Order: sequence, then C-alpha cells, then structure tokens
Amino acid sequence: MPNPYLPLWEYIPDGEPRVFGDRVYIYGSHDRAGSDDFCDYVLKCWSAPVNDLNNWVCHGVTFRVKPDGDFPSDTDWTPDKNQILFAPDVVCRNGKYYLYAYIVNATGCVAVSDRPEGPFTLLSKYKYTISDEICCNGWFIDPGVLVDDDGRVYIYCGFERSFMAEVSQNMYEISGDTVIEHIIPIVPDKEHGFAEEESLFFEACSPRKINGTYYLIYSPKQGSRLAYATSDKPTGPFTYRGYIVDNGVDYPGGNDHGSVACINGQWYIFYHRMTNGTIMSRRGCVERIEILPDGTIPPVEMTSLGFEETLNPYEITPADIACVLKGGATIIEKNVFERVIINITDGCEIGYKYYDFGDDFTEKNMEFSADIIGCGCDCTVHIFADDEEIGSFDVGRNGGIITCPVKCVTGRHAVYLKVSSPYSGWTGEYFKARDLFNLRSFVFMK
Repeated sequence: MPNPYLPLWEYIPDGEPRVFGDRVYIYGSHDRAGSDDFCDYVLKCWSAPVNDLNNWVCHGVTFRVKPDGDFPSDTDWTPDKNQILFAPDVVCRNGKYYLYAYIVNATGCVAVSDRPEGPFTLLSKYKYTISDEICCNGWFIDPGVLVDDDGRVYIYCGFERSFMAEVSQNMYEISGDTVIEHIIPIVPDKEHGFAEEESLFFEACSPRKINGTYYLIYSPKQGSRLAYATSDKPTGPFTYRGYIVDNGVDYPGGNDHGSVACINGQWYIFYHRMTNGTIMSRRGCVERIEILPDGTIPPVEMTSLGFEETLNPYEITPADIACVLKGGATIIEKNVFERVIINITDGCEIGYKYYDFGDDFTEKNMEFSADIIGCGCDCTVHIFADDEEIGSFDVGRNGGIITCPVKCVTGRHAVYLKVSSPYSGWTGEYFKARDLFNLRSFVFMK
C-alpha cells in the first residue's frame, strides 16, 4: 500500500507499530475529518499480516472514554466533553496485552486484553507517587512503554519536558522513587554539534530496544520531525543522534508522532502527515529505514511509497498520495470515497515519489492523462520526471479528462506537476490566489 496506507476515510495519527505474532498492529489516536480539535473519544486498532502489508483490517473501537450508542464508557471519571484520548501505547507481558491511555484533563489509565486487537478492559487508573508537576496531574502525556528482557517495565512521557519511571509488576503503579526527569535534555546537545532547537524535547515518547541499544523516538522542538536518542541503559542518559523523517519538507508540516518496527526483516518508520488544510486531520504514513551497524538511522525523505518499493506509473495514481505539496495546495476529503487536491494556484508544485517506468527503450510514444475538476480558470500544467520536463497540458475552465503526449522515459523517477497561470498584469494579481483546478488522479499510458 502506498502512503497513506489506511483507507481514504481513516485517520490514525500518533501511530505506535507493534509486531505481535505474525501480524503488525497500529495503535494510535483517532482524528476526525472537519474537526476543530485533535483526536477523539475512542481508540481504534488496525492490523495486517507481516507477509501481506496490503491487507489491513480494522478491529474497530478498542477503548472509549465517552458513552457511544449502546456502548458505555470504559472509564467512569471522564464526564467532561474535553477529556479525549491522545496517543496510546500497547505492550505485551506474560501473554496479556496492556493499553496505556493518555486522557486529556483527566488521570490516565491502563487497560488489558487477552488479544492484541482488544477490546481492552479497564485495569486501573494510574496509581502514582510522582509529583503532579512532573506527570501533569496523572495525565502521563504520550506514554511510551518498554518491557525489557528481564521483565522490568518502564514508561516514558512528557510535553516540553520528558521523564521516565519504572512501572510495578501489576502494570499500573508508578513510584516517584524511580522517576528520572529530562531523559531528553532541555538544553541543546552542543557536545555533539547539534543546533539550538535540534535536540530539544517537545513530545511523543516512544521507546524501543534494538540490538541491545535503547532508542527513544520523539518529536523535537524543531519543526515536524521525528528524532531519536540512544543509551546503553533504559534509564539513560540518552544521547541525541539525529532525526529520522520530517513531514514538513516540501509539504504542509505539523506535529509528528510515531515509531519504528521491524517487519519481515525490514525496518520502517511510522509517522503521520497533515490533510484537509488543517493540523487536526492526520493520516498514518510509513517509510523504509535502515539501522546501520553503529546504531545510527540515516534520515529518510517523505515519499508516496508506503510499503511499496516503487509505484507503477501505468496504474491510476490517486491524487491524495502526493508527498510534495508546495505553494498552498492541499489534500481534502470531499467524501468517504474521494480525496482531491485543491488550492492549486499559480506556482504550485505537486509531487509523487517514486515510479518505475521500466526499461523498454523500443517504445517511442507515451501519454499522460489527468482527471481534472475545473474551477473556471485557465492554466498550464508542466509534467516533470525528476528535473526534466517531459510534457505539458492546458487546463480549461471546465476541466474534465485531459490527455497529452509526454516524452517516453525509463527507470525510476519522481513525478512533479508544476502549475503556471496565463494571467498577467492586474489580472495576474487578481487571480494570484485563485484556485485554478482540483486534481483527482492521473495515469501514464504507453
């Protein structure tokens, strides 16, 4: 599946990937299209076989903090409408699956299930002796949980200041005697040459143990990145190593939250990107990564690939898998069946990475066809394979299916659509911010 890898209508940001048995599970927040707030009153779970990442299954609501039809709330202390669920985590210990819930404006909790997909039943509110100033009155913001090889359990949390503590064997008691503040320092890691904002903690703790090294993936204060730090102990100190992905490079950025997982021998970074012209409709995405022998993770670019190694240019590309949106263009949900790119104005650039055009040097002719929604304006769309313009077409005021010849290319390329307007002078200024057309999809044809 390309990015975003879940169905058009599903919004699962803050994704925590966990491989249990022969399936990979995604636990995250649940955003709503058109909402003026982050997240929802429910948590959902999706999963796929580790050997078939194109076959995702929705397991429905796994936990709720508000009555929903015939379903009561799983908590009895969350009557306030603002007590929504953010960024959970799930771990397995002794054959049981434990969900750690972050409830806004209320004490968080732990729920348990016999199955990784839930549903989860309340085990207990957090019972803690940590200062309320540190754990934000029991919210335990963005809990990330690590079950170490020796059976000890650690929780990592925080917003603008990080902390960690050991969890008791009952999985919900957290002693203040074990707290370590500022697991990610609140001063720049200048010793290793990193810039002022680059290494500072913002939110989104996610711990992992990989090849004997402890990793903490998190959102730094700089931009829309997922960064990571490492240690030889679960209690740190952690050293900033760099960032893994930035969802704001040539794309409308925003907060990010995710983690890494090894699926069938391949490592991935799970993250989210913004849609609907807002930072509150976030959809899950994934990129392949590499963990080098020295433990470092080279940064990866944001692509349209998802779990695919390449895209097929001769299959219809839905507009909403764009990984480059420059100049104000944005993806919007028109309905549960259709997502299009709007706000396409003069100078906008829309990009998709990466296609394999094959190695057929005998074919001399190729065409490009796009499904366009007209907006009453004229413009020209220039088609690029990497840095080379291979064709162009004019968009009329009524739009429609538009086909044009393009230069035949081979090999692996990014595809960019760059838009120019014919209007100049005072009319150019008048039409400068005008939506020229909307894009549904396109395809290359030989």
